[in-house]
Amino acid sequence: MRLLRWEASVLSRCSFALVAGTGAVENLKMTSVVATQFVPLVATAAAAKDFMVVSLHDIAPSNRDVANEIISELSRHSVRVCSLLVVPDYHHQGLVTKDPQFVAWLRDLESDGHEIVIHGYFHERTRRPNENLREKFLTRFYTHYEGEFYDLDYEEALRRITNARDEFRGGGLTPRGFVAPAWLLSAEAERAARDAELEYTTRLRTVRDLRSNQEFAARSIVYSVRSNWRRTVSRVWNAALLQFLKNNPLLRLSIHPPDYSHPAVWRQILRFIDMMDETRRPTTYRDWIAEQRLMANRKG
Repeated sequence: MRLLRWEASVLSRCSFALVAGTGAVENLKMTSVVATQFVPLVATAAAAKDFMVVSLHDIAPSNRDVANEIISELSRHSVRVCSLLVVPDYHHQGLVTKDPQFVAWLRDLESDGHEIVIHGYFHERTRRPNENLREKFLTRFYTHYEGEFYDLDYEEALRRITNARDEFRGGGLTPRGFVAPAWLLSAEAERAARDAELEYTTRLRTVRDLRSNQEFAARSIVYSVRSNWRRTVSRVWNAALLQFLKNNPLLRLSIHPPDYSHPAVWRQILRFIDMMDETRRPTTYRDWIAEQRLMANRKG
């Protein structure tokens, strides 16, 4: 429990922001015990009532079957569109674009209204020499060696992101944004992501002060399932978090393929979705952002 309190203390001092790829920065600082993604347009946040974004992370050929099961079951529970975070070469297992059936499956999902998002390139980061305690915690214990863009320089980050963008487009896909694995993105990698001219990307930055309750508006429901204690804590934490977030303009639920293999976790996910069925409309990040911009223009 001492380790758990330490983890919560460290991560509660992190904030995240959305950055538009080709325009001005639109961001909203937030804090979370779990590393979460992004919420744009603070000025119009109040307008986004009754929405929910469900994102499915780490999609690759190796987990296509379980991802398809998740998407199908979500559809049966009224979630018919998701943000699909696809890894171009997951853990160096092979390029997704070299698998025609996998790419065709993604194209079909995209045509059904799902959103394709670039999720790193390898989703893997090897340990570095002389790492300090914070670096070890974030890249080893917390993210299990998956914070790929945590400390990449500009050139390498830009190369990976643009390669992924061009490979996806060459396969007939339309990637809408970039989400770094574990939401860890160095300043140089963030600049590279913006220069890749995608519609949005995400970043993590540390802040020392919490100035308003708006900073809590973007917490995402997400699970850690690598051990029994993590699964237990995730379920307890997310049950409380849902009550805290129930009146928020946008509710976000992040799912990873391993979640489906743990019945207690998956039952809770579906229960949350069913609870929100009558009060929130599922959407994608791209469509939600577009709607907020439209509403902001009308007000302006």
